[in-house]
Amino acid sequence: MGTVLTRQDQKCWNEGLEVALTDLQSSWNNVRHHTEEISSDRLLVRRGQAFNITLYFRKRGFQPGLDNIIFVAETGPLPDLSNGTRALFSLAGHHGPSPWIASLETNGASSLEVSLCAPPTAAVGRYLLKVHIDCFQKSVTAYQLGEFILLFNPWCPGDSVYLDSEPQRQEYVVNDYGFIYQGNKNWIRPCPWNYGQFEENIIDICLELLDKSLNFQIDPATDCALRGSPVYISRVVCAMINSNDDNGVLNGNWSESYLDGINPAEWTGSVAILKQWHATGCQPVRYGQCWVFAAIMCTVMRCLGIPTRVITNFDSGHDTDGNLIIDEYYDSTGRILENKKKDTVWNFHVWNECWMARKDLPPGYGGWQVLDATPQETSNGLYCCGPASVRAIKEGEVDLNYDTAFAFSMVNADCMSWLVYGGKEQKIHRDTNTVGNFISTKSIQSDERDDVTENYKYIEGSPQERLVFMRALQKLKARRSEGPHKADSQHSTPVPLNGDSPRSLHMPSLRPSDIVQVSLKFQLLDPPNMGQDIRFVLLALNMSLQFKDLKVNLSAQSLLHDGSPLPPFWQDTAFITLSPEEAKTHSCRIPYSQYSQYLSTDKLIRISALGEEKNSPEKILVDKIITLAYPGIMINVLGAAIVNQPLSIQVLFSNPLSEHVADCVLTVEGSGLFKKQQRVLIGILKPQHRASITLETVPFKSGQRQIQANLRSNKFKDIKGYRNVYVDLRL
Repeated sequence: MGTVLTRQDQKCWNEGLEVALTDLQSSWNNVRHHTEEISSDRLLVRRGQAFNITLYFRKRGFQPGLDNIIFVAETGPLPDLSNGTRALFSLAGHHGPSPWIASLETNGASSLEVSLCAPPTAAVGRYLLKVHIDCFQKSVTAYQLGEFILLFNPWCPGDSVYLDSEPQRQEYVVNDYGFIYQGNKNWIRPCPWNYGQFEENIIDICLELLDKSLNFQIDPATDCALRGSPVYISRVVCAMINSNDDNGVLNGNWSESYLDGINPAEWTGSVAILKQWHATGCQPVRYGQCWVFAAIMCTVMRCLGIPTRVITNFDSGHDTDGNLIIDEYYDSTGRILENKKKDTVWNFHVWNECWMARKDLPPGYGGWQVLDATPQETSNGLYCCGPASVRAIKEGEVDLNYDTAFAFSMVNADCMSWLVYGGKEQKIHRDTNTVGNFISTKSIQSDERDDVTENYKYIEGSPQERLVFMRALQKLKARRSEGPHKADSQHSTPVPLNGDSPRSLHMPSLRPSDIVQVSLKFQLLDPPNMGQDIRFVLLALNMSLQFKDLKVNLSAQSLLHDGSPLPPFWQDTAFITLSPEEAKTHSCRIPYSQYSQYLSTDKLIRISALGEEKNSPEKILVDKIITLAYPGIMINVLGAAIVNQPLSIQVLFSNPLSEHVADCVLTVEGSGLFKKQQRVLIGILKPQHRASITLETVPFKSGQRQIQANLRSNKFKDIKGYRNVYVDLRL
């Protein structure tokens, strides 16, 4: 028997159900999905969490039981049901096994509010939302309702990036500024950085970055289908931050020549870099080094919804041959030599940690994962590194994906010192403690530094630490026949710290401690400030009961960011006679006029001393690495900071040198405070001259904000400063 139509049914059959207007409720949804900082006009939602939309109809309202509404969500250029980039899901809930959900909220006379929810495993990206309406099994034309962007959801327990701490979510996803730690292990300086992940157009640039990847260019359908995996996304982004394989965001440069670009030390934020990359048709921006690569990756990952933080490792190993030994070579004067193997220990190296489940690994290896976007070697054919489980690094499980062996060597390799003389190499000393110190990141909701070294390694010298080292070494030996290992580390670039007196690295004597009878040690007499002479003493101590006659060769040389030495620019020789158990000092001074022209951007000077005992073949080597300091920029906020109200900001800076400096440029930025980076041409600054500039701006976002500033000239590149500002919503 056929179905009997009522008069209302017949009207439905004749008229159909036509969508006149769609309200995506962007402003309301974005607040609930923690995306309101990105936009209030565009719909940006997170997977695994419902969002509401309202459909307005032209002639009549929705009739349950007669009208069947089928929603369609599509992403990518080739949406397909089988690979999850196309979803069909019915309001009635009976249209196939789709994990997407649609449910009725309210049904008005001519409108319908529905709740939609993407599964917590859905591919992230830009989606087109459509609707098909069947009225009593009579097909009706499909409607395009609009576009939305779907992001990862660290607030959703079903999402593989779920983080169960709200303070951590606020810090590692929502916070748009932070600090990147630089300097050396005895003098750690926070460098302010504007991540700006919610600034205008940044989300679009991040999605463009995914579409410019080699993965997408080769197979866009598969690439889009895999975008639900944070492991996959993190590797794609990691490869795209550098430009070694593609038109990635940044060109790396460690040559000290930046005439056709920007010195990496000058950058203070990610926004200007990402916008320049987009504006030039995705041409790589010149130039970056490790902390810039890590900062850009932090911006992109936080924007996409993956909890991310920036990590600094002091005394970071770069083991090129995969034997977990960093070899360093010295000549008879104590000068460090160019390493043919390119093994080095950088004063610091910067990478990222991203939070995610690792279902591709054994249980227990999820959580924080190392990702290093600085290009050195390839991983599966692309210049990227990670994700490597931090726990796997700590336990020496170097055979787990991805690039865990290389990450392990950065924090836990041993250091071997060799003396080169007469064409021979003499093994002098093996240090198990040098590599991997004070591994640092910004604290949660604080400007303090958080030391996370214990996440990466057991206490140096402990039985557990040596056991893990041997486990890693055995695994590496076992896989040698499988092919080349991952080698992807970096250099560094130091800069001064607020308040702390600058100190320096102090390597132990090359002679084993059990036979040392004479020790040498450097001691700075003043903080090593740029523009001033460097004053220090060499302390010689005779610990024996015999007289000792020493000849000590002293030298100083600049170091590049990758640990490469430059030729010595200062030398001295001291003859020291020591009575039994006597200590003596030898005073030294290196004038500014002598070292200034030899400095690299990193302002690193290595002073060394090689001591020889009379009538003895034994040699004693000691050195310090000194980071020269600049005075910081002072920033004052003149008055209360209120959204949409004018605000004056005073910036005070000075020329720390006793000579004229030219080509001075001040840059100032801050997310929510300035629409774009401010550049002020200063020109020439007289010796020791102090100056101030007042800038006017109108804050457009409320809450805690930060101003970042940098002053560069022809003599220096990175005098920095910052100021935290709280912006009120209203008077």
